[in-house]
Amino acid sequence: MMNFKDKEAIYLQIADYVAEHIMLGKWLADEKIPSVRDLAGDLQVNPNTVMRTYEYLQNQEIIFNKRGLGLFVMENATSKIKSIRKERFLQQELPDFFRSLYLLDISLEELKSRYENFKAQNFNP
Repeated sequence: MMNFKDKEAIYLQIADYVAEHIMLGKWLADEKIPSVRDLAGDLQVNPNTVMRTYEYLQNQEIIFNKRGLGLFVMENATSKIKSIRKERFLQQELPDFFRSLYLLDISLEELKSRYENFKAQNFNP
């Protein structure tokens, strides 16, 4: 089950959930993803919401429909997701992040050190 935020549409939050599964290698290129009904059950949301998510992701060319077989991850989905997320981060989140750094007087050196520690603790195999 997901914890949804009030500030963003649920279907977009589910799209981020799907995208993260793809980026983390849980769902691979050309691999079938959960059906609308299965994902709706897993996340405890209305199937129509998942349908909207999947339509959005198809429009973004992240997933595609194999008629009669289901939905699958596009070959270049990871690079597409990174491109979309990077642009959204740079446009929407980075200005607030920079403002916080400035107001809290956090140096780039401290930020770099903490980032390296974060990567080491969370993403090293």
